[in-house]
Amino acid sequence: MSDIAVETLDSASVAEAPSGAAIALVTLALAVGSFGIGTGEFVIMGLLPNVADTFGVTTPQAGHVISAYALGVVIGAPVIAVLAAKMARRTLLLLMMAIFAIGNISSALAPTFESFTILRFITGLPHGAYFGVAALVAASMVPVQRRVRAVGQVMLGLTIATLIGTPIATFLGQLLNWRAAFMMVGSIGIVTMLLIALFLPRDKVEEGASIARELGALRRIQVWLTLGVAAIGFGGMFAIFSYVATATTDVARLGPEMIPVVLALFGIGMNVGNIVGSRLGDISLKGTIGGMMALNIFIMALFALTAANPIMLCLCVFLVGCGFTACPAVQTRLMDVAADAQTLAAASNHSAFNIANAVGAWLGGLVISWGLTAAATGYVGAVLSAAGLVVFAISVSLERNGRTA
Repeated sequence: MSDIAVETLDSASVAEAPSGAAIALVTLALAVGSFGIGTGEFVIMGLLPNVADTFGVTTPQAGHVISAYALGVVIGAPVIAVLAAKMARRTLLLLMMAIFAIGNISSALAPTFESFTILRFITGLPHGAYFGVAALVAASMVPVQRRVRAVGQVMLGLTIATLIGTPIATFLGQLLNWRAAFMMVGSIGIVTMLLIALFLPRDKVEEGASIARELGALRRIQVWLTLGVAAIGFGGMFAIFSYVATATTDVARLGPEMIPVVLALFGIGMNVGNIVGSRLGDISLKGTIGGMMALNIFIMALFALTAANPIMLCLCVFLVGCGFTACPAVQTRLMDVAADAQTLAAASNHSAFNIANAVGAWLGGLVISWGLTAAATGYVGAVLSAAGLVVFAISVSLERNGRTA
């Protein structure tokens, strides 16, 4: 990691090194926020029919709110990171979570489908900026050799949301009303604000912080290449996940009651990947990213070849979820290559992941529309993982030749 990046990470923390208990409380507060964001992002997918019934639209039309949220993430992450360049990180985190909480509570009260769609876009705006700044704060509190683990602990809230938060919110929405689910998510946002206000010390704006400095990240080829790894390389995971329900029923010939089980296996895989990847990343950042990309090629091709077998389907879905192993490492590498423009780079990582989501789902749907089965999404995933590995190899090669900017 560059000397500038180390200095930036150290200066972002409070003057004295925080105690282990203080670090744990701050990490908990940030992870609760990521849990709320993850729950809010994914809960709509299980409640689309309910939303459609309420507003008198078709389920595909209701699906536009998912795209609206994703668009908010893609636009909001870099824009907020730049505009808030001279804002203290604690203040920015509180502001982002306030927008998130208000956005979800307002979504629960939306009177029309149009207003609901607009509110989902607004609610998505703070998503990337929150994760990016939270990662920077977590990394600034620990020694350099434990940065990836700290970032992974914050992201653990997101992975736990896929396994626990989203199912609970979905059940609540189906039992009572979909509006209750968004009220629940908004409440998590309020709790997060209280925890951040209580446990995260006040910090000062970094010396020299400015919009121009943050925009400097866009002039760094390594930032663009690392974002490319996320946007392309992780598209394969989303290509498979988007159609895993179809693969379960139409390819493996399992009953619809097995869909939640298979989805849970994916969520367990994400949590295992996050925990393992956080530790591997601190041992070898580049090795974790490159090694996982290479392994994903094999896993996703195996999914395509064996999805008709129920046992192999379950195993491969779990392993595809484990592909999240590289995510904390990619987030940390962005912080390294961005030098003194870390906020924009770290926040933009989540824009890249939403692009991966869109690209993966689109390409997966494309091969199915050609008449292939959902198992073929595994081939899409393998190709995207290979492309991501190529981009990463180019990044490492340029870095070895002295191209760090």
